[in-house]
Amino acid sequence: MATLDEVRLDRTSAQPLWAQLHADLLRRLEAGEFTRGFPAEGELREEYAVSRHTVREALRRIRAAGLVRSGRGRRSEVLATTIEQPLGTLYSMFAEVESQGLAQTSTVLRCGITKNEQAATALGLATDTDLFGLERVRLADGMPLAHDDVWMPASVAAPLVSSDFTRTALYTELERHGMSRPDGGRERITATLLGPEQAQQLGVRSPTAALLIERTGTLEGQPVECRRTTVRADRYALTMSFGPNGYHVGR
Repeated sequence: MATLDEVRLDRTSAQPLWAQLHADLLRRLEAGEFTRGFPAEGELREEYAVSRHTVREALRRIRAAGLVRSGRGRRSEVLATTIEQPLGTLYSMFAEVESQGLAQTSTVLRCGITKNEQAATALGLATDTDLFGLERVRLADGMPLAHDDVWMPASVAAPLVSSDFTRTALYTELERHGMSRPDGGRERITATLLGPEQAQQLGVRSPTAALLIERTGTLEGQPVECRRTTVRADRYALTMSFGPNGYHVGR
């Protein structure tokens, strides 16, 4: 355990003690310090020499973020929070999350027929073309993972307006409506900083580092999907396998 000398909560700071405690516990979680279980409230009160209210407010936010799970009569459990995605695969985030034993849900912010000049251009369409647009916050076990914006030609995807995307995937709905999912495409992955609105949606402070994934999905070589996904960098990892003959992408 860290000592008081090591953690040094600054009682002269304008930052509340609960916020300082919250930040230090996040640091220790990231460092893998609690592999044998997360400390109980009483242990944290004694270790940091703070009140019950201070500890409970810090823990409330850590639990709400899905980092620690508590249960009556048992020690709190630290949860695995990183989603791993192999490079070089045409993937569904829904399937990737569920394959790792996590429940995938979404908060739908917008779903309907819209216009977007940048997306239409990426799809090789006139800038005033009607598009099906879907904006969601993706969650894994109730914890925000990504902000997802996707556009497809309305001439192809208009039936998806009736779908309930709180608990299903775009590609699943395409197939359910008798439409083909993309069979290829191109992704560009860059580092970015979350602005205030996206940071609030993803449950972090602004500015916070994130990954921006820009995808153009194709079907038989023709663009059919334009997507911008902003993923929390602390919850998402890109992986690649390699061997004696070089790198191997995909599964």
